[in-house]
Amino acid sequence: MFSLPVVRWLLLTVVFNVVLLVPIWLRFGELAPRWVALEAWLIAASLALLPTWRWHRALCWSVVVMIMLALLAGFGDAATQLVLGRSLNLYLDMPLLLSVHHLLEGNLGSLLALLVCIVTVLLLLGLAVMLAKLLQRLPRLSSRSPTGIAISGVLLISIVLLVAEASDRRLVGIARTPVIDTLASQSQQMLDTHRARQTFIASLQATPYPVQALPALSDKDVIIMFIESYGISTIENERYAEIVVPRLKALEKRLEEVGLEMASSTLASPIRGGQSWLAHATALSGRWIDNQLWYRLLLDSRRATLIDDFRATGHVTLAVMPAINMPWPEGQAYGFDQIHAAADIEYAGPALHWVTMPDQFTLYHFQQRIRARLDEPIFAQIALISSHAPWTPILPVLENWDDVGDGSVFMRWKDAGEAPGVLWQDQERVRQHFALSVDYAVNATLSWAAEFVDDRTLLIVLGDHQPASLITGDDVGTGVPVHIISGDTDLLEPFLARGFEPGAVPMPMSDPPGMDRLRHWLHEDFSGASKLRTFSASPNGDQHGTSHQTAP
Repeated sequence: MFSLPVVRWLLLTVVFNVVLLVPIWLRFGELAPRWVALEAWLIAASLALLPTWRWHRALCWSVVVMIMLALLAGFGDAATQLVLGRSLNLYLDMPLLLSVHHLLEGNLGSLLALLVCIVTVLLLLGLAVMLAKLLQRLPRLSSRSPTGIAISGVLLISIVLLVAEASDRRLVGIARTPVIDTLASQSQQMLDTHRARQTFIASLQATPYPVQALPALSDKDVIIMFIESYGISTIENERYAEIVVPRLKALEKRLEEVGLEMASSTLASPIRGGQSWLAHATALSGRWIDNQLWYRLLLDSRRATLIDDFRATGHVTLAVMPAINMPWPEGQAYGFDQIHAAADIEYAGPALHWVTMPDQFTLYHFQQRIRARLDEPIFAQIALISSHAPWTPILPVLENWDDVGDGSVFMRWKDAGEAPGVLWQDQERVRQHFALSVDYAVNATLSWAAEFVDDRTLLIVLGDHQPASLITGDDVGTGVPVHIISGDTDLLEPFLARGFEPGAVPMPMSDPPGMDRLRHWLHEDFSGASKLRTFSASPNGDQHGTSHQTAP
């Protein structure tokens, strides 16, 4: 029979073991085969065998601090994998905490968002206190007693298994080292990212990609429209394709009826699930920008982008950013002539959770109150947001665009649909609403094109990124659809020569070119310059993209 101290030690150690494993259970979405956290048994055995001394409490709290750092990084990694489809990188991702808070505010309101943050902090503090008390309450056992000898055996086995893990040999299939793995991984990532930072800075100096005018587009309005979360999964995944593909085909026919040509393909986005501004930066700069650090370095370097190219061509450059509801110094860093953020857009309709205004209103406002008032050709970046989570409510696209007006017509949908907190309890309904939201965004965008695009317009519509992994699963790529639309067939010819398909539905592509190729293609096809073999460097120093002289 086990003695009471041994039973107590075993129960407390099992609890400690479970706490350490929870982050990797969340990360991989399953419990098996990860059942043993070797650090839990090592720490519990060591504390049980140590003699009583004055610094015992301080030692326990030191262990708790280390464990909490690993747990926070582990929970962060699980969340980052779920939302962005990649691992957490503390060097890069700390600024995203503010973005998470803003997202909570948009979906829950300021008061509830603050309450969630407070509750989260209290839970973490409570967990730290619980772990400290758990460690302090471990029974103290003499190493010479039978139970002490047994615990010494546990300690020895834990050490042997830990050493084997460190040597890349897993002797027990169900055992892991979550604390060591997490802390080591984050430390290594910080070192690697610091080195990659230097490489990226060097690439900015080595490949300046200077300003290049595009005279073949000097009398054209060039508009890049990003559709939020419009990934290639909406076309290739059957559950979404049955909604989105018929819409694309119907709109393709409508565009043909009004004399517009359309070509489509797939580009690789630098990100998944969020951080849309990185995709925008990649397309504008011609550089592969897949993290916040590269983004800041790019803007701080004042390197040329499409904005500079089109200003040199004689265009008025502007950004329409309805999701921006705070100061946006990045817009000034880009050098747009005009920035139309949420506060600059006169919208009399309701806010729709995180979405500040529906896409149809954004497009109508752009057409009637921005574009129509400018005599010069324009280059515009427009970021549409109706297909951003939480994907409720789903609005219809009004057939008569003049009915959009000041947006007050949308007040009738103010309380339509389920609240996000209700909808998100059912994952299948979340996926259904995602498809319907993308369907709305595509419908609004291409319906606008049918009304307002002509032979003096080059419209480039592309998704910013694939949606989060909970929508697509973990085994999808980073492809996004891209559609080129114009009434001037000559503007589509270069894209067709690169392998774009006529129509609205791109063919499947296993290895699509990067979104960073867009600027280089425009340079080659519309500047009149000689064709040069040019590559864009990814942050790790690898070459990303394809030659300008070859089709994608």
